[in-house]
Amino acid sequence: MTKDHGSSIKDDETYEALREDGASKQKAARIANAQANDDQSPSAKGGSQPPYEEWTKDELYDRAQELEIEGRSDMDKAALIEALRDS
Repeated sequence: MTKDHGSSIKDDETYEALREDGASKQKAARIANAQANDDQSPSAKGGSQPPYEEWTKDELYDRAQELEIEGRSDMDKAALIEALRDS
């Protein structure tokens, strides 16, 4: 039986499956919530954004801030790209 993870998790079954496969709580929540949202398709490939290498450092920093990546203020462009890809 699937546990209820509260209102912050929109698809409890997907969340639990991802956690069992080793995904972090944050990553599992993002994916589970995206799959529960009809406006998003997390399994679709090919987004409309250019690769991170084409972003400015300020754009990368703003995205890292949205994702609450710690230590972002001390990172250079390459470190921001790596941190964003690892999140």
